[in-house]
Amino acid sequence: MPVSPENSLPSSSHGGLRLAGVTLRRGITTVFEDLNLDLNTRRIGLIGDNGAGKTSLFRLLCGLDLPQAGSVSIAGHALHAARAQHPGLVGLMFQNPDDQIIFPTVEEELALGLRPAGLSRQQAREQARALLARRGLAHWAERAVASLSQGQRQQVCWLSLLIAAPRVLLLDEPFASLDLPGQARLAQDIAQAPQQVLVSTHVLDHVRGFERVIWLESGKVRQDGPGARVCTAYEADVALRLASMPQLEHLHG
Repeated sequence: MPVSPENSLPSSSHGGLRLAGVTLRRGITTVFEDLNLDLNTRRIGLIGDNGAGKTSLFRLLCGLDLPQAGSVSIAGHALHAARAQHPGLVGLMFQNPDDQIIFPTVEEELALGLRPAGLSRQQAREQARALLARRGLAHWAERAVASLSQGQRQQVCWLSLLIAAPRVLLLDEPFASLDLPGQARLAQDIAQAPQQVLVSTHVLDHVRGFERVIWLESGKVRQDGPGARVCTAYEADVALRLASMPQLEHLHG
């Protein structure tokens, strides 16, 4: 699905997302300190332990969080100013679909993403139904979101992003609730999407083939490079940590 004209920015010498000297604190906790990242690659994986800062990075990149120091920009423009003029620039798929879904039925939720493009409610619903039909999910159109499983609601969130067609897609643990067919279809969609896609995941096989993977550790970049190399290094680190942990003795009743 092509990116809509509303997501276009004036040309710049810097074409992607960029964090420059970013510091983010929550209360007394420092999440990032002087973080610098240029995110120009078409497919980027984000890996690391829970609490490493992956979700916080996505919240910065879509404007949900503001840094206490430094700047976040897209195509050389300050992110918040750019999103004010072009609201469909960056789309985030939340870990928990219930944090993202607003409307009671599937077609209403999908149609929401088309409203900024100036479509009427009826036109947006028709396009939502057409997308569902192309995916073999026409019977979902009038279904109550509450009647769907967690994995199905996750699919609705992904379809909402697809139909809205933001310039950049941020997917936070998108495979976690999906069955194997759902994971395979999402991986195929990601590979075919014309937009830049950043994927945070613990399922390393889905980003191992990416041209770039960033391994975050305690809010810092531990490694940044080709997916196969970085994923292998992370797996080796995890294995080393496990090997150094004391073994639990079996308890006999």
